[in-house]
Amino acid sequence: MSKLPMARLDRLLANLGYGSRREVHALVRKGAVIFDGATVSDGGLKVPVVADLPTRMTIEGAPVDPPAPLTLLMHKPLGVVCSHREPGRSVYELLPRRWRARTPGLSTIGRLDLDTTGLLLITDDGPLLHRVISPRSHVAKRYVASLARPLGGDEGELFAAGTLMLESETEPLAPAILEALSPTEARLTITEGRYHQVRRMFAAVGNHVEALHRDQIGGLTLPDALGPGDWRILSPEEQAAIFA
Repeated sequence: MSKLPMARLDRLLANLGYGSRREVHALVRKGAVIFDGATVSDGGLKVPVVADLPTRMTIEGAPVDPPAPLTLLMHKPLGVVCSHREPGRSVYELLPRRWRARTPGLSTIGRLDLDTTGLLLITDDGPLLHRVISPRSHVAKRYVASLARPLGGDEGELFAAGTLMLESETEPLAPAILEALSPTEARLTITEGRYHQVRRMFAAVGNHVEALHRDQIGGLTLPDALGPGDWRILSPEEQAAIFA
């Protein structure tokens, strides 16, 4: 039987963003940390770093944040960016403030631009991030685009051919699947993640994307009940669905 991964309480809570080790020890001294029903009196206590830790430990009466690896599913709203560095409000500001101090840090799996809404994954799991975005994985992303002008009727054939060249690119796009939902609305499934790809694809056929929403990554669909700006922890089954 393999041993459970263990960590010192002060280091674990510092890595989860609860403060410096000194601040964690202050929490312990005032009796704010409860583990398995008992008040923790030693900041150096070794605790298991396991997924069910939030059911066993509370900090100031609230369940401790989940340890790494952690992956979140978010409904990205309009007008926020997917970067720590770009100007403007970021998706990270929609999360608990202390999560910005977590180690390892959280990163988006790919990006949605300022004017694109929908399904966004955020994780501190490096292998998962690279597996999702790797061209070898062929993880499809599905978008719904609202267009300025009616579809011409030949876009589906052109996008599926695998011959479309975008401006300033040297390689044609991989085949993509277009489904017309109305004269000015289409669902597009792509397997690449080139810069502003969906918008540039429609621009290449003389149209303009007025609104763009991602509703699926692989076999994972954005839940109807998750409103713009809302997020939740991704379950293991949902994570597996990405690659189904």
